[in-house]
Amino acid sequence: MTGHQDETRAAYDGVVELYASMFANRLETQPFARNMIGTFAELVRGTGNPRAADVGCGPGHLTAMLHDLGLDAFGLDLSPAMVDRARRAHPALRFDEARMEALPIEDGALGGVLAHYSMIHTPPGELPALLAEQVRVLAPGGLLLVSFFGTEEPEPVRFDHKVAPAYSWPADRFAELLTGTGLHIVARLLHDPLSERGFLDAHLLARLP
Repeated sequence: MTGHQDETRAAYDGVVELYASMFANRLETQPFARNMIGTFAELVRGTGNPRAADVGCGPGHLTAMLHDLGLDAFGLDLSPAMVDRARRAHPALRFDEARMEALPIEDGALGGVLAHYSMIHTPPGELPALLAEQVRVLAPGGLLLVSFFGTEEPEPVRFDHKVAPAYSWPADRFAELLTGTGLHIVARLLHDPLSERGFLDAHLLARLP
């Protein structure tokens, strides 16, 4: 495990309850993200394979949302404390500790992968391999929804996230990485979250042919 993963895991282990209290109901005030996730779930159901992974699931609130939207959803997270919190909050659902670059999932098994702001701590040079791992577990026709901090700068920008160092990405550059793995971009959404942090919220939905 590389240094940034150790740092990220330890950082999230240390903020579990605060993080859960801040984000468990956050989508109630985020209609763009909420509707992108709903669209993702509808399209995954349409593939006939409702099995979906919420990678970087944190306290499990989006895993539960996917389940409520009709998917056979389970959550994976680097942080054992987050996994424990998710299991306690959602005992009927499955949560496991796992690294996004080495998913404990067989090839071509899933109808969908959700990565909601869970790739933001990955250094740019490591992101292509991380994305390829998500594609590996998708069945033909499967979908990947990635949400991240967007920037209008031409290159990724490192910034001091409140939990661990993170990166914002130009949406076009991120989309190029997705198409480089063989995915086809289905939809993209960029919007200003009306905050002072200076980032756009970016959502890219892609399908494996």
